[in-house]
Amino acid sequence: MRITEVKVFPVSDNEKLKGYATIIFDDCFVVRDLKIIQGSASLFVAMPSKKTKDGTYRDTAHPRDNETRRMIEEAVIGAYERGIGAVLDGVAAAR
Repeated sequence: MRITEVKVFPVSDNEKLKGYATIIFDDCFVVRDLKIIQGSASLFVAMPSKKTKDGTYRDTAHPRDNETRRMIEEAVIGAYERGIGAVLDGVAAAR
């Protein structure tokens, strides 16, 4: 399994939530609404989730092992950082 596309949608009005992401696996399976969160030490990716009847949240999609989680986090955070870098470059070029 490989990630064939990552789309990142930055959020600017929230201190901890930095953006949302959509990933596509093998050009045929889409997972939407991954959250890019600023943790105490670094960015991390939270899987899509929904609120249950008892008020807690449960992931609706998630990797089954650490290797796959790491692959997803590297792809999503990398795309986010490249996108933010492009925006900053564009601002600097406009000055």
